[in-house]
Amino acid sequence: MSPVGFLLLVVAGFFTGLVGFVTGMASIVSYPALLAAGLSPVTANVTNTVAMVAVGVGSTANSGRELVGRGTTLVRWAIYAALGGLTGALVLLVAPEGSFESVVPFLVAFASIALLVQPVVRRHIGEAVFPRLVAIAVFVIAIYGGYFGAGAGVIYLSLMLIFTTETMWSATILKSFLLGIANLVAALGFAIFGPVHWVAAAALSLGALAGGWCGPPVVKVIPPEVLRIAVGLCGLGLAGYLLF
Repeated sequence: MSPVGFLLLVVAGFFTGLVGFVTGMASIVSYPALLAAGLSPVTANVTNTVAMVAVGVGSTANSGRELVGRGTTLVRWAIYAALGGLTGALVLLVAPEGSFESVVPFLVAFASIALLVQPVVRRHIGEAVFPRLVAIAVFVIAIYGGYFGAGAGVIYLSLMLIFTTETMWSATILKSFLLGIANLVAALGFAIFGPVHWVAAAALSLGALAGGWCGPPVVKVIPPEVLRIAVGLCGLGLAGYLLF
């Protein structure tokens, strides 16, 4: 890889980290950038997952204090996310290429619509929470995150805002943390068994670390309703992009 290509991936990585924390759609920046750098789809996918660990590290380092005091619930969610990430990585390595791509756009679209109608749903269910459903969903979404991941942050946001009483701010932090755990475990598997392009991963990670660090201050100044609607609409756009 040329020095110019390396620097371009660093820049792409920064916007990946920033967009990833703010909207949960990091891969919409990073995955095309890796393809443009000449990587094959499978290599780009596993390299992207390895680099996405840096988004979680950067954002958690700048907002991790918000996770303090959550006790065993956060520990359980982290374990489920880790197991899901590992499962997703194994699926990617052993399943036929393209096994699940046909359902991904509809999954992202459903989550985006749920995010847009979240106030109506919460108004009907009041203060009810669904801990078992959330735990199962954390695991299932992490499988998708470890397998491909485009739009996984939108799905996590939708889950937290509808089935828990988390605010937009705390849901965004949880989304980034749980995806970071899933990506980390999947990345460890890819590092051993997957065709990771380490130079590209290093370039993307450098930028993503900085972008993830800058994400929390940006989210803090965006009105929660504006952010929720923007993420929902962007998620629908991503679903259309993945479909067509």
